[in-house]
Amino acid sequence: MSKKKVVTTTSSTTSKDKLKPTSSKLKSSSSRQVSAEMTFSKENYKWMAIGFGVLMLGMFLMMGGSMPSPDVWEPGRIYSFTRTVIAPVFILAGLAIEIYAIFKVK
Repeated sequence: MSKKKVVTTTSSTTSKDKLKPTSSKLKSSSSRQVSAEMTFSKENYKWMAIGFGVLMLGMFLMMGGSMPSPDVWEPGRIYSFTRTVIAPVFILAGLAIEIYAIFKVK
C-alpha cells in the first residue's frame, strides 16, 4: 500500500490572488496592428522579369540552330562563338540581375 502525501502551504494568500495574466494577455485583441507589407516592391518584380528575360535569351542563344543533316558533323556550328561565349555571358548576367532584384531594398 502506498502512503498519501499531504501538502500544506504557509502562505496567507489564496491561489486566486497569485495568478495574474501576463502583460501580453492584458492588451485587448483590437489594439494589435497587423501589417500586410509585401516583401518585394513593384520595382523588384520589374528587375526579376528583366533578369528572367535575359536568362531566357541566353538559353535561346545556347540552343543555337539545327544541323542541316544529321549525318554531318560540323564543329563550327556546335562550338561557335555564340554558343560558347555569348550565351553563357547572357546567362550569368541574367543571374546577376536576379540577385540584384532579390537584394534590392525598397
